[in-house]
Amino acid sequence: MKEYTSEQIRNVAVLSHDGAGKTAVVESLLLTCGEVAAVGVGKDNKHIMDYEPEEIKRNVTIQLGIAPCQWEGYKINFLDTPGYSEFCGEVRAALRAADGILLVVSAEAGVEMDTERAWDYGVELQLPRMVYVNKMDGEQADFFACLEKMRAVFGKSIMPLQIPLGEGKDFRGIIDVCKLIAWEWKEGVCEEIKVPPEYMAKARQVREMCMEAAAEGDDALLEKYLEGEELTLDELRHGLRQGMLTGRVCPVMCGSARYHIGTQELLRRIITYMPTGAQKVMTGEDAENGEAVLVHSHKAFSGFVFKTTVDPFAGKMSYVRIYSGSLQEGDRVYNVTRKCEEKLGKILTLIGKEAKPIGRAPAGDIVVLPKLDRTKTGDTLAAPEFPVYFEPVRFPQPLHSVALKAVKKGEEEKLVNALVRIGEEDPTCRVEKSVEGKQIVVRCMGDIHLEHIMTKMERKYGVQAAQEALYIPYRETIKGTATAEGKHKKQSGGHGQYGHVVLTMEPSATGEEVEFADAIFGGAVPRQYIPAVAKGVEETLHKGLLAGFPMIHVKVTLKDGSYHTVDSSEMAFKTAAALALKKGIPEAEPVLLEPIYTVHVVIPEEFMGDVMGDFSSRRGRILGMEPHRNRKGIIVVKAQVPLAEMAGYVTALRSMTQGKGTFHLEFWDYEEVPKKITEQIIAARAEKN
Repeated sequence: MKEYTSEQIRNVAVLSHDGAGKTAVVESLLLTCGEVAAVGVGKDNKHIMDYEPEEIKRNVTIQLGIAPCQWEGYKINFLDTPGYSEFCGEVRAALRAADGILLVVSAEAGVEMDTERAWDYGVELQLPRMVYVNKMDGEQADFFACLEKMRAVFGKSIMPLQIPLGEGKDFRGIIDVCKLIAWEWKEGVCEEIKVPPEYMAKARQVREMCMEAAAEGDDALLEKYLEGEELTLDELRHGLRQGMLTGRVCPVMCGSARYHIGTQELLRRIITYMPTGAQKVMTGEDAENGEAVLVHSHKAFSGFVFKTTVDPFAGKMSYVRIYSGSLQEGDRVYNVTRKCEEKLGKILTLIGKEAKPIGRAPAGDIVVLPKLDRTKTGDTLAAPEFPVYFEPVRFPQPLHSVALKAVKKGEEEKLVNALVRIGEEDPTCRVEKSVEGKQIVVRCMGDIHLEHIMTKMERKYGVQAAQEALYIPYRETIKGTATAEGKHKKQSGGHGQYGHVVLTMEPSATGEEVEFADAIFGGAVPRQYIPAVAKGVEETLHKGLLAGFPMIHVKVTLKDGSYHTVDSSEMAFKTAAALALKKGIPEAEPVLLEPIYTVHVVIPEEFMGDVMGDFSSRRGRILGMEPHRNRKGIIVVKAQVPLAEMAGYVTALRSMTQGKGTFHLEFWDYEEVPKKITEQIIAARAEKN
């Protein structure tokens, strides 16, 4: 691949709802550019971009892939992303590297849930957007119904630059409304023709819309348009491009990835309207003094690692978007995040899994750097003399938590290491060891994401895992007051053991987990033994006395006791304290507490009843609801729900809201568990122990 300047590079993230044909579009564009000799069709599992075994099995994209291609003197880096919402972390990563979004929409299905989510990403990140209406050859294809729906959902920025020649089985080409010419495909060959008379009125109507949109972005063009003059083709393009860069215009094209119709024109529109690699201006932070730094393409090298892959044999591959300067094979770069230096070996570009070496890469380009052992996703790389730091990608919070155990005994560490490696590749997969629950906990995006993680773990790292019930960190406390005596007396030859205490147990008013008070008068318990009593109290309450969970919000006061001048010891008093608690706690009305979480659910208004009813079934209480501050027709429901009832909520919410609902959790407090459920938990713990 030849060298390109920053002005000749375009970086485009391709997004869609699952099934709209996004990967087929990318592969059709690669074929059009001559980067590949052939592509897969439909479900034949021969896609170039979807090469992982899990992707082949499911016939879906799971991880983002880069697909650079060359067209008419320009380089376009396509970032093919997953369409399924559980893999949205990959989309977030791709958008950090992209300068614009190509949104693929099915002409049959129209605007779907993840179409809206992809659009929202573009609005949030202020990325220019372009739409390709795919599957115009589908039986239920309806371009204008699709267009109408897009304008209803996304607003009047939706601007068709093309309309189709026919639809469904009659689809045979496209009409360029700006040039008022048409292209017709016959047996795979494209031919330029005049616009058929029956299409001319519609083409002129749409062209007039384009002129108005183009004129609105430039005072000189607007004046010319209002005076009744027709804009030239160059003026039309200029106005539309300015509108797209500001988000005021979203050009719409159409075609069929299956039959490669419209791909050449799509490539030309991307080159014409998408930002160049040189236009990106990033705000970074000077790592030495913390001051803000504006990073332009002409400054010294800086780049951002937006993705990492780890192969047990090939090693680590770091995907880097270059924001400024350039990279050359053998360069030394400074990892600003890790505060270490890395030496570059080869610089690669990828098409699917096929790697191609390149000698040099300028600002605006996307490259893959192998074997940067200390570098991770989210790290900033820079020239040593330009230590600028970029904020990491804000990945979505993984809300689906499960406990995994190794199928084979003795492979627990192997399991953790495999999960850590997968987490390096996928920041939405997080692993932690629960010390209290003695479990390996994985947090991910949902059931399908979890299945992918477990399959990948077995295939790449040779370790199998099984799910087990997730440990819920219950707590115990007391509601009443009791006083009990504990006496530890033992004589076994030589020095004996003697410790005697009287303890009062009551609810703590300070909010501390365990509060210990010394009320000894007259030396009934010598001062040197009181710390041992406190330690005995703390250790005993931590083990729990009702169901084996730590006891909190308890105040224990040492009231009285006695000692033996020879036989007393710290261990004896520690044991005596434990005995007193075991006698007294059952008389102090012990209860079980469960963690309560506040849940914020963001949903379309029509699903409010289902969501609120579901919370009631989960022993939750609704705190209120309010309109979303930025999105019309969207509401935020706030509730408090026991953590034990939130298992599988990601999947349940997705099912209730057709995938349109999102939520987040935050710990609120502990509350008493209902008596019947308490009995069940105690019985289950007794059986387990």
